[in-house]
Amino acid sequence: MGPQRMFGLTTWVRRLLVANLFVFLVQNTLFATNPDFAKAFAFAPLTVWNQPWTFVTYMFLHAGILHLVLNMLMLFFFGPSVEDRMGGRVFVLFYLLCGIGGAASSFILRQLVPVEQIIGASGAVLGVAVAFAWYWPNDAVLIFPLPDPIAAKWLVTFLIGLDLALALMGATDGIAHIAHLGGVATALLYLKGQDWWATRGQRRGRQYSESSALVSQPPRVSRSGAIPPSAQRTKSRSEPDARANAEIDRVLDKIIASGVDSLTPAERKFLTEISRRLRTPPKA
Repeated sequence: MGPQRMFGLTTWVRRLLVANLFVFLVQNTLFATNPDFAKAFAFAPLTVWNQPWTFVTYMFLHAGILHLVLNMLMLFFFGPSVEDRMGGRVFVLFYLLCGIGGAASSFILRQLVPVEQIIGASGAVLGVAVAFAWYWPNDAVLIFPLPDPIAAKWLVTFLIGLDLALALMGATDGIAHIAHLGGVATALLYLKGQDWWATRGQRRGRQYSESSALVSQPPRVSRSGAIPPSAQRTKSRSEPDARANAEIDRVLDKIIASGVDSLTPAERKFLTEISRRLRTPPKA
């Protein structure tokens, strides 16, 4: 568990939980009798261009205690692992992006599925759940009151299928199923794009390695059978340095355990320098 953990929570999951709880308390105490508060921060597809900030603010409002508890429980269970995998900054941007995707889907489909206003973090939280199932599809999740845990991929598939079925049936249950599906679609597009980018980088790396191997020449050997000094220097420079390798392993272990945001400026500089050296071919 990294140094930023507290009670099993990562930094941004904890901040999002506190922010949602704080807004809910303010909404239901100071502005409990003031309908203008919800109108100012809820997402209304028909009037959104008059209040563009509601693309973000709507996901911090909730219709009731049950609405808040369900969303925060999902964030509590799925969020820390996803934040550890993505890193803090990427995670919070991913969370907000999924929420914005939920609002955007309701805006785009407002003619087919008219909605007066939308509140709640469900689109963003479902995006986090999708990311968890994407990274750890077979991890068991215990759902009360089911007697046995189920794989994360089947739980998320069920939630998506339920929202899709209710949206197609035009359910009038007061739940923004289109916004939920918009958050899911945004998460899938992001994760698929990350995989594509990583695969593209690996392919380019292999092509670079193959081209380097084709143009490299074996060192010349003198008549006496000795390797020239220049070739010896090249060989010695290419040999791995034990201390550098140990430091690389330590920094990588820290990233895996605590995320990229936990690195100190010196550790970031070290990784940058190592990356530069690996990209720069040694000189003779």
